[in-house]
Amino acid sequence: MFMTKVLVLIGVSVGAGYAAFDDIHSYLLGVSIATAAVWACYSIAFASMRFPQFAMGLLLLGTVAKLTVTAIGVAIGVSFDLISSPLVFCLTYLFYIIAMSFLMFSYKDKKTNKMLASNPVSAATA
Repeated sequence: MFMTKVLVLIGVSVGAGYAAFDDIHSYLLGVSIATAAVWACYSIAFASMRFPQFAMGLLLLGTVAKLTVTAIGVAIGVSFDLISSPLVFCLTYLFYIIAMSFLMFSYKDKKTNKMLASNPVSAATA
């Protein structure tokens, strides 16, 4: 089931890239900013698994990191005149924020489930 969703995401990505070929700079900038923003947020927010007492603070810090990466990326894109089509950029950013969040959460969920399945004693006491 997971691979089907990944294949659908790849198909939609290739189709959207082909459709937005005239505005490829906006498309690629949207992809890269969304990926970097989600990676920054999740790398900070998933640290709460190691430090559960800081969970709320790390989630808020992850959200601030996502917002900061997005704002800086858009500012750089605008200053270098890379965003040729704001509509393509916004739609690409929206799609990839959702897609990358899904992929990163699914990966972390599988990793956590594998860890809990291999060590059921610590999972029962936690």
